[in-house]
Amino acid sequence: MPTVLVLGFDPHTVPGMDGDGVRAVLDAELARFADHGIDAAMTLVAPDDTAEPAIVAALDGRGWDVVVIGGGIRKPEPALPFFELVVNLVRRHAPQAAIAFNTSGADSVEAVQRWL
Repeated sequence: MPTVLVLGFDPHTVPGMDGDGVRAVLDAELARFADHGIDAAMTLVAPDDTAEPAIVAALDGRGWDVVVIGGGIRKPEPALPFFELVVNLVRRHAPQAAIAFNTSGADSVEAVQRWL
């Protein structure tokens, strides 16, 4: 069974975001992976100093076939340095994994399927 790690910001830690609504979308997407025979896990981090060690721990926790870096990390221009950090953490800690990018929290399965 393929293994996937989805990385994103915890929507409850991002000012102005509907944390409960976004989390419901993310949880539904995580469940959808199982419907496609994919073993998926999600690591959601706060945009602070706790993010890097949490991401490293998730990446080192097991072998991943694909790592999805969510749009919350990737899209806002002020997050660019953090996005670069995440890409390089994946490169160092999960070099065998393909890196995928979703367009929203609801299409991570399709992003992963492009690389499996």
